[in-house]
Amino acid sequence: MSANKRILIVEDDKHIAEGIKLNLGMLGFEVAIAGDGMAGLEKWRQWRPDLIVLDIMLPGIDGFSVLQRIRLEDERIPILILSARAEPDDRIQGLAGGVDDYLTKPFNLEEFQLRIKRLLRRADWSRDDERAGGDESGPVPRIVEFGRNRIDFGAAQASGVKRTIKLTDQEMKLLKLFVANRGKVLSREKILKIGWGYTDRMTTRTVDNFIVRFRKYFEENPKRPKFFKSVRSVGYIFNDETDA
Repeated sequence: MSANKRILIVEDDKHIAEGIKLNLGMLGFEVAIAGDGMAGLEKWRQWRPDLIVLDIMLPGIDGFSVLQRIRLEDERIPILILSARAEPDDRIQGLAGGVDDYLTKPFNLEEFQLRIKRLLRRADWSRDDERAGGDESGPVPRIVEFGRNRIDFGAAQASGVKRTIKLTDQEMKLLKLFVANRGKVLSREKILKIGWGYTDRMTTRTVDNFIVRFRKYFEENPKRPKFFKSVRSVGYIFNDETDA
């Protein structure tokens, strides 16, 4: 199973990360390390690992934000959270965000190895089912309809109240984020972290500008939005019901 399997370790503790890399390398896996959330996202995009081991308490972008950002594009890659945070609320947040397994530190090395092998085996079975014509569902549906609007994520295109729009990559990311969190308030800071993967070089005004754009696309009256609504002093919420 280990032949050509790539595992990405997103962990800011160098001692732990190097120990995991050494151990998994001895089992025949190809292993890479990212020391923070931003580096983890960049490595995931460029290297395309088969599995991710993810810490929660990371500098810059926390592990939960990294998890959600990846799940907007890839629902299938196995992700194992490895964290010192053992509270039930942390486990629940991880599972709700789409993590496949959750292991707390300190951990038993043999148990860790078994969990890694199980997750990779299950991912192989999932790919076999897909090749055989199985379920092709993703983190958000390919087609999303609300009011008089229709978004086709597969074609990167939307039919708005007035015209058809060719969506940019960033518009796609943000729309997926809102659809995946329909009915939930998202702060501007959270939208920046998940939608762009970084906050230091951007302001929350960046988010506001995209919301203005979405309202022009999808709202009958952009000044009185039904779907992309503001939550004062917090951020925005997407409701896909016409009576929202």
